Amino acid sequence: MRKHILNAIQAHAAAEYPKECCGLLLCVGRKQQYYPCRNTSTDPNEEFRIDPEEYASAEDIGEVIGVVHSHPDATSRPSPRDLAICEATALPWHILSWPEGDLRTVMPSGEVPLLKRPFVHGAWDCWQVCADWYKREWGVEFEAFKRADGWWESKDNTSLYEANYEAAGFYRVDQPQRGDMIVMEVGRTVYPNHAGIFLGADPVLPGEDAATFGLGPFLLHHLYGRPSEVIVFGGPWLERTRLVLRHKDAR
Repeated sequence: MRKHILNAIQAHAAAEYPKECCGLLLCVGRKQQYYPCRNTSTDPNEEFRIDPEEYASAEDIGEVIGVVHSHPDATSRPSPRDLAICEATALPWHILSWPEGDLRTVMPSGEVPLLKRPFVHGAWDCWQVCADWYKREWGVEFEAFKRADGWWESKDNTSLYEANYEAAGFYRVDQPQRGDMIVMEVGRTVYPNHAGIFLGADPVLPGEDAATFGLGPFLLHHLYGRPSEVIVFGGPWLERTRLVLRHKDAR
């Protein structure tokens, strides 16, 4: 990284300490520039959030070619959340430990296993494992829906699955077949808040070990706070089901 940019990041980290600083690396013509942003997270000592409007303002200046943030009183090793959102943004992430001063760059791999990924809401969660399955199996891609953690807990919020499934190309059916999305209510919730892919009698995911037991039917899902997995779909999961959705491009 160019020295003037590193100096700017270090100055920002020092000014924000003990909070995490955050910013964007821009390409403006032939030059690179660090664009400091406000950390709008509700817990800025532990994580960061860049306001979408501030991100858009940066894009008016130049092309965003990297995301930057600091780790106060910690190493530059990326957290599971860092890795997840690095993949989601498809941009390099530059992590500065402060005040240690070590800088590490994390590159998106472009390929994240469907199974055993850690849970990070908004990046690696139940919707994302479904979206990734559709992309890999059928080549169907979806908009990266923005969702705030806990959206399902208040009637003042929108019921995201119910409000968006038709626009995403789904329609309701009564009986599931392989590739259908099962939408459920899990825990204390006012809206359906969890989804998985119905795999039928075949739990096989190419290149991955599902390590399933039982006769099925099976479901790929990513439960809050747990690694993504394939489970037997029945009993309490069947009781929690509220929607069975089939995509218009189902095969």
